[in-house]
Amino acid sequence: MKTDTIAAIATGMTNAGISIVRMSGDEALEIIDKIYYSPKKNKKLSEVASHTVHYGYILDGEQTIDEVMVLVMKGPNTYTREDVVEIDCHGGVVVTKKILETVIKYGARVAEPGEFTKRAFVNGRIDLSQAEAVIDVINAKNEYALSSSMSQLKGNILNRIKDIRDNVIHDVAFIEAALDDPEHIEIGNFSETLLMNVDCNLAILDKLLESADNGRLLREGIKTVIVGKPNAGKSSLMNILLGEDRAIVTDIAGTTRDTLEETINIHGITLNIVDTAGIRDTDDIIEEIGVKKAKENAEKADLVIYVVDGSRDLDQNDYDIIEMIKDIKCVVLLNKSDLKPKITAEQIESLTGKKVVKISALEGTGIEEFETLIKDLFYEGKLNFNDEVYLTNIRHKSAIVEAKESLEQVKQSIMDGMPEDFYSIDLMSAYNSLGYIIGEMVDDDLVNTIFKEFCMGK
Repeated sequence: MKTDTIAAIATGMTNAGISIVRMSGDEALEIIDKIYYSPKKNKKLSEVASHTVHYGYILDGEQTIDEVMVLVMKGPNTYTREDVVEIDCHGGVVVTKKILETVIKYGARVAEPGEFTKRAFVNGRIDLSQAEAVIDVINAKNEYALSSSMSQLKGNILNRIKDIRDNVIHDVAFIEAALDDPEHIEIGNFSETLLMNVDCNLAILDKLLESADNGRLLREGIKTVIVGKPNAGKSSLMNILLGEDRAIVTDIAGTTRDTLEETINIHGITLNIVDTAGIRDTDDIIEEIGVKKAKENAEKADLVIYVVDGSRDLDQNDYDIIEMIKDIKCVVLLNKSDLKPKITAEQIESLTGKKVVKISALEGTGIEEFETLIKDLFYEGKLNFNDEVYLTNIRHKSAIVEAKESLEQVKQSIMDGMPEDFYSIDLMSAYNSLGYIIGEMVDDDLVNTIFKEFCMGK
């Protein structure tokens, strides 16, 4: 099938060392022949070997635009499985735009966002889960998110899904064949075999679903809320974690009245962290609104950091916070360890049932132990992406939930002694749901929506 040729700037639109203008399509080599000139070689680039680099100039008629290096990559062994040409030019914004304009003038059109990767998907080089991993790699906020996205890009999600679908369609084929030719294919005891197969597939899906929460945190970051009563040291902690004086710190209780949101990385883990107003009973209307927002944020958080002032006795405000965090994933920091203690870590741990770390926000002590605890709390301190697969996409999770429900219905039908043709209906439903993940059962609107999230030139 003949395709038009698309072109885009594949690097950021800012002055840099180099910029890249990329083309893909049936006329990519014809276009580069029209605008490329080498003083040393008379050979056209359409005639050179694939995956080679060539020095020369980009011309628009008689006008020399820039000195360049041109990469020639002939399909199907390219990113899009089409002929691809990349022009490496000087990294000025003006010259890069001028080269793109020249490429378009001689026959290409401007690529839509994500259209190069969309062509890779349409041409069968990658599946839809791998295509989504491309944008996840670009948007990765930390090293774990990057590793997870690269795992998906290598096909780890695809391979798991394909294995289950192969198992399911094999069972469907056997049932259909046995129903069509009962004289030669015995189906009598197949329900026992099918039950074992379904249980095996359900176990794999359950493991994938168990990874979904951590997968979301890998991709989006951990929504973290700092709570405590006034003057416990919440804003000082925020400043230490950020490495700058972002939050206002005073000895006046109630200084922080609204939420302050920042993003930080701890051991490669992203925390979307919110410093809140000190929680206490107050007659100040503005402060009361801040306290209400602090409680609302804590209820929605993935992680709560409860900062306790170890130099003061606990009061009713502390007990209210302890009650609020009892069913929430939480770390307790016993702050002001540099001062004479009024309460011990053991007492706080007994009251809260949470792990307690002694710190001094003033002196910066205990922070490393706290950061290690964060990593252990969410990822058990041992992430291995060589064989672990993390679901990071809500679309994938929804499809797996649907597939699991269909397989559980198959299991129920077996237990109820239903006719074998009932099994096929739900097995095919599971098969189709899993196909939704890798792009075999999706409509054009969804595909277009996914690729619109991409940047230009990718």
